[in-house]
Amino acid sequence: MMYKKLIKPILFCFEPEFVHKFIFFCLSIAKNFPFIRSKVRKSFVIENPNLEREVFGIKFPNPVGLAAGLDKNATAFDMLGDMGFGFVEIGTVTPKPQSGNPTPRIFRLPKNKALINRMGFNNEGVLAVVERLRMRNSSIIIGGNIGKNKITDNNQAFTDYEYCFNELFNYVDYFVVNVSSPNTPNLRELQDKEPLEKLLKHLMRLNSLKEIQKPVLLKIAPDLTTNQLDDIIEIVKNSGISGVVATNTTISRDKLDYSQKYISSIGMGGLSGTPVKDKSTEVIRYLVKKSNNSFPIIGVGGIMNEDDAIEKLQAGAKLVQLYTGFIYEGPELVKRINQAILKLNK
Repeated sequence: MMYKKLIKPILFCFEPEFVHKFIFFCLSIAKNFPFIRSKVRKSFVIENPNLEREVFGIKFPNPVGLAAGLDKNATAFDMLGDMGFGFVEIGTVTPKPQSGNPTPRIFRLPKNKALINRMGFNNEGVLAVVERLRMRNSSIIIGGNIGKNKITDNNQAFTDYEYCFNELFNYVDYFVVNVSSPNTPNLRELQDKEPLEKLLKHLMRLNSLKEIQKPVLLKIAPDLTTNQLDDIIEIVKNSGISGVVATNTTISRDKLDYSQKYISSIGMGGLSGTPVKDKSTEVIRYLVKKSNNSFPIIGVGGIMNEDDAIEKLQAGAKLVQLYTGFIYEGPELVKRINQAILKLNK
C-alpha cells in the first residue's frame, strides 16, 4: 500500500515521461546493490510450484509478466524480476536508434486509470539493448519485442524485423513481433493478412536455421474485426508461430470520463488501462474459442487488480502482462495477482 498512498501521489505531480525516466534510472542503479535487490525480493517475490507455468516450451516461475513499453532499452529487467514478475518483455526495439514522436507523448487519465501514449518506438537501437542483455544478472525470462524503424518502408519492413531477430536471438527467451502499435505511421497495415503472413513465415524460416529455435509470438491490436481475428487464427496456423499477445493499446476513445474537447486536445495515441480491459478480454475469448484453444495467448490490457488478471486467465490466456496497472498500482499488484492465483488453485 505504500506505493499507492505515498509514492504514487508524489510521482503523479510530475510529467509522466520524466517520471518514467527517473524510475528506470533508479532501478538501473539499484540493480547493482545486492542488499537492495534482496530486500525487494523478500517484499514482492512469491516462489511456489503452483504458480509455475510451462508455455511454448518455457517454464515460467509465475504467469505475471511486464508488457513491452516500460523497459524499452533493457535497463532494469533484473530489478523488475526482483519485484515479482515472472518474465519481462523489453522493447519495442528497432534496428537503429530513434527518438520517437515529439513530446509530450504520454498523458494520464486518472479518472479512468488509463494512459494515452504516442511514444513511437523510441529506443536506443538493438545493439545498445544487446549490450545490456549480455550483462544479465538474474534468471528472469526475457521477451524481445521487435519492430521497424519509422523511416523503413513497409515493403522493406521484413529487413528490420530480421535484423532485430538475429541480433537479439542469443539474448532473449522468446520474440514478439509488434505490428500493432498505433504510433508508427502505417505500421498497422502490416496486420493485413498477406504482408503479415509473409513476414512471420520469413522469421520462422530464419528460426528454423538456428541450432535451437525460439518461440515467436505476434502482438495484435484490440481493434481488429472478427474477420481479421479469423485471419489471425489462420496466419498462426500457416506460419507456425508459437502464439499471440492480445492486446496492444486501442485507438478508441470510448468509456472515458473526460470531455470530448479535452480528449481531442491530447490528440493521437494508444489508449491503455481500464477502458481497454473488456475489449482485450473479448479478443482473447474469441481467439480461444474459434481456434479451439490451439495456441497459447498472453493476455494484456486493462489489468488493474487481481480480478482483472483472473478474468484474462479464465478467458483462456496462459500468461498475463501488466503495463498501465503497474504504473497505477505499483509492484504490490504483481504480488496480489500471484496470491490470488494461489488461492484459486487451492
